This record gives sequence, structure tokens and C-alpha cells, in this order.
Amino acid sequence: MSPVVVLVGAPGSGKSTVGRLVAELLGTAFRDSDEDIEAAAGQTIADLFVEYGEPHFRALEKAAVKEALATHDGVLALGGGAVLDSDTRILLKEHRVAFLEVTLSDAASRVGLNRDRPLLLGNVRGTLLKLMDERRPLYEEVAVLTVRTDREPEEIAAEIVEGLVESQEQ
Repeated sequence: MSPVVVLVGAPGSGKSTVGRLVAELLGTAFRDSDEDIEAAAGQTIADLFVEYGEPHFRALEKAAVKEALATHDGVLALGGGAVLDSDTRILLKEHRVAFLEVTLSDAASRVGLNRDRPLLLGNVRGTLLKLMDERRPLYEEVAVLTVRTDREPEEIAAEIVEGLVESQEQ
């Protein structure tokens, strides 16, 4: 079993929104690794960060992503930092991964002052810029498809589905 497509990208890139639309277009299930982590831990990601710290969260994330990649056959959205783990990047190379490329201004307006994103508290734009610059090469490393997100979610989802069809035909 393997996901139809795995979505990666910075916070605010639209992975959950677009992922649900892609799943609907393909007639398959949608899964979000962040939701898996929260369900397993019985806490929000923000609470996990505060109570246990980022290293603990990243360990939970690594396990959740590994399990989802092995058991989910629909559309899978990963948390923005999942690609930081080298083992996860190795696993992702065996899957069709779409990188949702978002501009800083779009990401900042989408996440705003969201308290549920603990890494973005404080200077949201500055922190987002730093995260995006650090992670972009990792997203590009694992992606077989890069899609700009500066338009309507339905257009993005349609481009991902079209890209999947084209990659199957090759």
C-alpha cells in the first residue's frame, strides 16, 4: 500500500485544504500526519511543543509519517517540518511527492497569528522566511512535482491530479 500522492510544503502552503480537494477529485481518502500525531498523543501539536519540546514532537512525527506512508493509500499531507528528518526523506523518495510552493506573503496571510503553529509565534514573517529558506531544498529534494499555490485551491488540486496522470503515462 502506498499513498497516491504525498503533499509537502511550508506552513500556510495549503497542504490540508488542497489535499482534501485532491482526494475528492481522485475519489480516495485524505490523511494528515499532524492529525495522526494529535490523535495518538491526545494533545494538540502546540501543547506537545510546550510540554515536551520540539525533539519529542519530531520523534512522534517521524513515527507517524512512517506508519502513514506504509498504510495509507489515499492523499497524505505532511507537517511542514517532516522533511527535516533524513530517514523520512529517504522514505519519501519511494513515493510521488508534490511540493506546494507558497510565497512568503501568502503563507504569512494564511497562518496569521495562529497559536496552533508553535514555531511561528512571535515574528511570523521573519520566522516563516527562515523556515522556508531552510526547508525549500529539502522539499525540492523529495518532490517529483512542484506546484505554485498563488491561486485558488481547486486550480492547485487540478494541477496536482493532472501531474499525477502525466507521471503515470511516462
